[in-house]
Amino acid sequence: MNNNHFPGQTDYYKGKVRDVYSIGDHLLVMIASNRISAFDVILPRPIQYKGQVLNQIAAYMLKATNDICPNWLLDVPAPNASIGKRCIPFKIEMVVRGNLVGHAWRTYSSGKRELCGAVMPEGLKENDYFPTPIITPSTKAEAGHDEDISPSEIIQQGICTAAEWEQLSTYALQLFARGKEIAAKQGLILVDTKYEFGKIGDTIYLMDEIHTPDSSRYFYADGFEERQQTGERQKQLSKEFVREWLIANNFMGKEGQTVPEMTDEWVDTISKRYIELYEKVIGEKFIPQELSDEETYNNINEALKKMVHV
Repeated sequence: MNNNHFPGQTDYYKGKVRDVYSIGDHLLVMIASNRISAFDVILPRPIQYKGQVLNQIAAYMLKATNDICPNWLLDVPAPNASIGKRCIPFKIEMVVRGNLVGHAWRTYSSGKRELCGAVMPEGLKENDYFPTPIITPSTKAEAGHDEDISPSEIIQQGICTAAEWEQLSTYALQLFARGKEIAAKQGLILVDTKYEFGKIGDTIYLMDEIHTPDSSRYFYADGFEERQQTGERQKQLSKEFVREWLIANNFMGKEGQTVPEMTDEWVDTISKRYIELYEKVIGEKFIPQELSDEETYNNINEALKKMVHV
């Protein structure tokens, strides 16, 4: 589906993996495509069911956290589509980290003990828990890579006020705590994740997807401590396996590098891994649903008709 599809549509934005339609000035339709990105590059082949997996995990997690803070979601009219409130976004991602991994570990192992204004204590190994989760925000780049930023810089640059920062960080830590509880029931550890927020009037809303394998990293809890003691790699549940495959094939999104060929077999493997992620994170069997573009459009349209006065 592309631009100018829906009655009342005022804008259209094609993201790396989502197509976002503005309806009037108060609603958004978000369609999770089967596109897959890594290192800020869209890979050449779509992954079957990926959009449905991400959309349905996000809907499940938004529902499971709506007592913590208001969120944008109003309806899920199709397996890969959501309709929600249109917010004015804060141009930052709230990255919450429970363990020393990924970007935080790379920063730590280079000798630095501060990341985005958050202090990381001495004596930690890769994947160790922080004493308490830390927030390491990044700017939302229109293009290219997101950049690290500290809370003081966020306030100085007018991205949000000091009071808004307090509310955003409180929400982010509460959401992360809930995410860890949900994960623990599934034998998982929520390691790190990102949240995006926006405003309608004076109210802050949680936006976008949460606790999905595209926005979060999970470890398997079983054997975690033993692996830490022996220095083994942790068993991970995220799309990191796609990044690892790209790195092994000399691609990290840098200029002059070419995306390696994605065979039918590899595309099928990625699809199966996403379904596995769904079943492990949610604890329910994945039921594939394939709607045509026309059926998806009709479902969204019917739902929108009921929302004229939302």
